[in-house]
Amino acid sequence: MKLKHLLFFVILFGHCIMVKAQFQFIQGRSYLSHKTSTPLKIDGLGNETAWQAAPWTDTFIDIEGSKKPKPYFDTKMKMLWDEDYFYFYAEMEEPHVWATLTERDAVIFYDNDFEIFIDPDGDTHNYYEYEVNALNTVWDLLLTRPYRNGGHAIDHWDIHGLKSAVHVNGTLNAPSDKDKGWSVEVAIPWDALSEATSMKTPPNNGDQWRLNFSRVQWKTEVIDGKYVKQKDPKTGKNLPEHNWVWSPQRAIAMHEPEFWGIVQFSNKNVLDESFSTIKVNKAEEEIRQVLYYFHRAQIDFRREHKAFDQSLKNFNLPNQVDGSKAVTYSLNNTEQTYLLKAQTTDATWFINETGRIWKEIKP
Repeated sequence: MKLKHLLFFVILFGHCIMVKAQFQFIQGRSYLSHKTSTPLKIDGLGNETAWQAAPWTDTFIDIEGSKKPKPYFDTKMKMLWDEDYFYFYAEMEEPHVWATLTERDAVIFYDNDFEIFIDPDGDTHNYYEYEVNALNTVWDLLLTRPYRNGGHAIDHWDIHGLKSAVHVNGTLNAPSDKDKGWSVEVAIPWDALSEATSMKTPPNNGDQWRLNFSRVQWKTEVIDGKYVKQKDPKTGKNLPEHNWVWSPQRAIAMHEPEFWGIVQFSNKNVLDESFSTIKVNKAEEEIRQVLYYFHRAQIDFRREHKAFDQSLKNFNLPNQVDGSKAVTYSLNNTEQTYLLKAQTTDATWFINETGRIWKEIKP
């Protein structure tokens, strides 16, 4: 995945001037996950009463957001939970369902796939990734940090107790007919999700986690009765895949967890007539994105100059969020480390050179 640099060059009267892009808030999506008291059979169908009652997410969009065309196939999903598992069910419109990979922990996005990303405490460190193709071949891994911060993908971490199923509404790997699509149903045990976070599992009522979901879609054609990825006639290489996501990432970069959406947990039964309401703190969302705007800009600066920029004024950080909430900043740094603080009337936010973010509430 390629990251868009936040630094670019403007040629003016023969001189090269470095300019930092202005901060722009990216509106993320949110979902309220209700509890189920009835058992779910993980068969890829999602036809239990609890699933029927659960609301759909918004339809997936391009990973870069509204500036790109709407996906040509629909993708949507639902979430539920109980005392043992976090449940996911996704439906993907697809007239030609295909898959080739059969080995666990292969690079599943080389096929069309569905992906789940989970960061329980929202600090962008120690998060989980799950990928599956239409053969129900799974790649599950733990990431210590985003790749931009030197993170490691721990492929040998497996979700013990994972339940995963795929249903193909049509025929798999059969180009001679048209399919309707495929669906994925997943149950991830809370025990597995507790291994790299201090967040309570199962969650408390009202807890919010950071998640996003991605669908990788390749353009194909039929050659000798088989699906083959379309190639660029000029280069002979595969055409780039499409990345369709639940919450926009601004760039082709799933491993920027600061842009993942919010899932709030409700302990109300999904079959109850009255649903809970989700509460998203807009000011806090903006502060988080401001700090990561700063962090990405520092990464770009160090890539160019081998050291962090030590002048806070060079970043044009907004002094208000959510229209009126005042924010003040202070920066402590060396050439290779930094700690940025953002203070409001009720909390102080921190981010350091590793990209870890945290909040301290004022007494």
